[in-house]
Amino acid sequence: MPSPVQRATKLFVRTFGTSPDACFQAPGRINLMGEHTDYNEGFVLPAAVNFRVLAAVKRREDDLFRVVTDIDADNFVEWTFGKEALEDTDFHWSHYLKSFTAALAMSGLKSCGVDVAIISDIPMESGFSSSAALQIAFGTAVNNSSQLFLSPLAIAQLAQRGEHHFMARTCGMKDQMISALAEADQALLIDCLDLDYESVTIPDNLSIIIVHSGKYAKDIQTKYQLRKDECQQVAEYFGLESLRHVSESQLKQHRSQLDEHLYQRARHVITENARTQSAARALEQGNIKKISKLMEQSHQSMRDDFEMSIPEIDLLVDIIKQQVGDRGGVRLTGSGFGGSVIALVEHELTDDVVTAVETQYLAHTGIEAQVYLCSAAAAAARVDE
Repeated sequence: MPSPVQRATKLFVRTFGTSPDACFQAPGRINLMGEHTDYNEGFVLPAAVNFRVLAAVKRREDDLFRVVTDIDADNFVEWTFGKEALEDTDFHWSHYLKSFTAALAMSGLKSCGVDVAIISDIPMESGFSSSAALQIAFGTAVNNSSQLFLSPLAIAQLAQRGEHHFMARTCGMKDQMISALAEADQALLIDCLDLDYESVTIPDNLSIIIVHSGKYAKDIQTKYQLRKDECQQVAEYFGLESLRHVSESQLKQHRSQLDEHLYQRARHVITENARTQSAARALEQGNIKKISKLMEQSHQSMRDDFEMSIPEIDLLVDIIKQQVGDRGGVRLTGSGFGGSVIALVEHELTDDVVTAVETQYLAHTGIEAQVYLCSAAAAAARVDE
């Protein structure tokens, strides 16, 4: 079977009639703890995973960008640097790439054009942030081809800035940062206030299992923005820019002055920040019982206070929890309203969890869940395999 580099190279040669200069990869991600805390300038604890986007690239001597993917191998998309436009009325994958070059131009940086062939093995719409991996793989390739000497963090910031301004999509920095900065076998505890981060070792006796519910969130951007607006209302009530510096005791003192649903939204964010920092310490200590409890509390908070879960997700959490007890943890991961759960479980329980999910979830819902066994991977880089 051909390697990913060979596949990307073959697609490049077939499309552009020449060989690429180099290949670059960027991983997808999962989030161990810290949901809807990033845009509240809080803490998140993501890890990169062993699914990735790979980009074969060749420098051009003009300012034209031409990109083909294995999704639509018979057609390539092209645009000129600094003249990006979203011609399509419907969303298109190329918007993520155009937004990156637009952000470069807005920042006063100059890029040469490139030809790029992209392949990916990241499951789509399953909570692995394939879009951020696409941005970072492309951004890393452009950075190298144009010799811009941008740091991985700067590439992540440009990707997020482009998505926010050019695509008008609300998003934090978590997905881009972990794809650009991850280390193998590590999670990253990221402080979204000042973008400080530290590596957190994932115990080697834990399996990372992602289970997609088969239920896809609808109108996710509207729901995401609504939650962001609700959190901002509480922050403004306290005269602050975000919920980062509101304590749980402060929030409780003002409960009677807040609408109950606003109080609950803020309570989730504030307690999730504390849980995320505690989870990082528990991982470093290998304290599986503590991790189990924190993930249970996190899911309850997302379900009840942030109201971002659905019955199928809750069922998956219950099925897995019955199998692992306090020898692992499970919770909703990602933006919510559908999607996936993440489970951290002791290795010897992995088969029991997979069997229980495949049998019980199907029996209760008629839906076949998708199960992914993951490992924590390294960040975007050049690959020569």
